[in-house]
Parts: sequence; C-alpha cells; structure tokens
Amino acid sequence: MKKPFQLLLSISLILLAFGWSQAQSLTANTAQSNIRWYGEELTGKTHFGNLSFKEAQIDLQDGVIAGGNFVVDMTSLTVEDLSGGGKAKLEGHLRSDDFFSVEKNPMATLKITQKAKVDGSTQTLYGELTIKGIKHPIDCTLTLGDNKTAVAKMTFDRSKYNVRFRSGSFFENLGDKLILDDIRMEVGLQWN
Repeated sequence: MKKPFQLLLSISLILLAFGWSQAQSLTANTAQSNIRWYGEELTGKTHFGNLSFKEAQIDLQDGVIAGGNFVVDMTSLTVEDLSGGGKAKLEGHLRSDDFFSVEKNPMATLKITQKAKVDGSTQTLYGELTIKGIKHPIDCTLTLGDNKTAVAKMTFDRSKYNVRFRSGSFFENLGDKLILDDIRMEVGLQWN
C-alpha cells in the first residue's frame, strides 16, 4: 500500500515542479526603468517628460504575459522639453487639479487582467488603468528584449479620467488652445 502512494506522490511532485518551471515572475528595477509621456496641442506643439515606477511586475506563462501590476509614482512627474520657470510652471500645472490632482492621487496603476495576444516578438496586453481613482479598460503593447529589458507603448484618453483642462471632450470653441485628449507613453523596463 505504501508503494502506490509513494509513486503517486512522486508523480505529483514531478508534475508540480514541471508546471512551476513554465511560470515566471519578473520584477522591474524601478531605478533603471522609466516612462516617457507625450502630450500634444492642436497646433502640433508637443510637451514631453518622465514618470517613475514605484513598482512593476509581470507574470509569464510559457513566455506569454499572463498578468502583472504596475504602480506609477505620479509625484515623480517631470517636464523635459522646457527649462527654468516654464518647466516649473508646467510641472506644477500638470500636478494640479486641472490635470492629474497628484496631491490627492499620488499613484496611478495598471493591472494586467488577461493573457496577452502574441504577434511575433510583441505582446498585446489587456488590463485596467486607474488614474485619479478612475478605472477603465486599456490595451498596450510590450516587447520583451534579450537582456532583461522590455519596451512598452500605450496611449490613453485623458478625458476618461476627468483630466479636463482645455479638452475638446468638455469644452467647445477652444480653437488653437485645444490640448488633445490622447496621452502617449513609451516605457522602458529593466528587469532585476
């Protein structure tokens, strides 16, 4: 009676170990990972800057992203296309209630909610983006690199997150003062 039980236990442990070897979790080195954001006015003028991660982690199943969580430190928001007083003024404005209400909402999150779709080396991720406490579904692309790196691209509609300043979704007749609702993000991740 002992031998069948031991055999069953051995087989179960082997199968369990094999299953674990197919799953992997990657955690980002937040000091070496960053987000570059781009915002554009109707006139074509573009502002850009950086944000930092508080934490970032993905779960892989057979090389395909099956889940993950990203937490962005909104207090790290910088403007990189300006300098001096213009830089400080725009950073303050972007952190204000006109835009991202950073004092009240110091973190933004992206949670991956389903297994990615793979197209060559690029994976399309599906999840929920939360900004200013408002959550909406979103998709983005991520390409895993060879040297523990990844590059992701995402565009979100700021009007869905109650970011109203000079938005055509909330105000009419803005003319060339209109700021486009789409915010583009380029993300560089370095895994530990």
